[in-house]
Amino acid sequence: MNAEQHAHGHGHEHGHSHAPSGSLKALLVTLTMTATIFIAQVIGGLLSGSLALLSDAMHMLSDSTGLLIALVAILIGRRAATARATFGYRRVEVIAAVVNAATVIAASVWIVVSALGRFGGDHEIDTGLMLIVAIIGLIANAISAAILMRHQHDSLNMRGAYLHVLSDLAGSVAVIIAGGVIYFTGWTAADAIASLLIAALVLPRALRLLTDSVAVLLNHAPATIDTGEVTRQLEALPGVASVHDLHIWSTDGNEPLATCHLVLAEQHQAGCDILDAAQAKLREFGIEHSTIQLEEGSHVGHEKIC
Repeated sequence: MNAEQHAHGHGHEHGHSHAPSGSLKALLVTLTMTATIFIAQVIGGLLSGSLALLSDAMHMLSDSTGLLIALVAILIGRRAATARATFGYRRVEVIAAVVNAATVIAASVWIVVSALGRFGGDHEIDTGLMLIVAIIGLIANAISAAILMRHQHDSLNMRGAYLHVLSDLAGSVAVIIAGGVIYFTGWTAADAIASLLIAALVLPRALRLLTDSVAVLLNHAPATIDTGEVTRQLEALPGVASVHDLHIWSTDGNEPLATCHLVLAEQHQAGCDILDAAQAKLREFGIEHSTIQLEEGSHVGHEKIC
């Protein structure tokens, strides 16, 4: 008997939540705005000669692509589990988060290389056009950030989308500041400095998202859960002699899952009371979905522990 079967007997469901419809609508609106501003920034950057504006446009391009990937990932992730895909397709969103983070990192490296190459040279910049386009981008990015902020905790995928918009918001601010400096002082190096600032603001967040997403793909235990403490708490339950083969992971970066074997004390017979207690203990760690095998001490020699 395992915890999954027992839980169903008590009417407890282990359903897998899908991305809320609000996340889908938020992505659609944000994608439309981001793509529009990207086109405006490319044209404005080429006409004004601003690397900072083109750098911000590059971020918008990566964001448009990232948001599109996020949108597709949500649609695929909504597909129900099947006999073959027993966990469903929620991990597609994690893969999308990896692509998003990698795209931002690549764009940031391009910005740094281009900005460094501009130092020591003199480049004519139309600050009027630069500022107009940057202000429009700032307004659009602020609206997009406000829309996605409420959905950033829905999944790693939505967190990646929110990261993209935040990077663009910061980029717009940097471009406006650089444009103002150039307009009043004529110091064109401010354009390259703004580009480097954009990269510096974005890279740490992108690296963190990439690290978190890869950890999910590698089936690492969530950082918020101490597996050693989980083992100790389960072994402290009445009737439990030891715990082995404990695995804690997440398919989507949000909902932790667990499996383990509980070795019963000799004087204790297998029963639902131990399953109830074990599941309740796991819920204290935020683990709602668990599969637990109860066994006698002599059984360990008949299984392969991974």
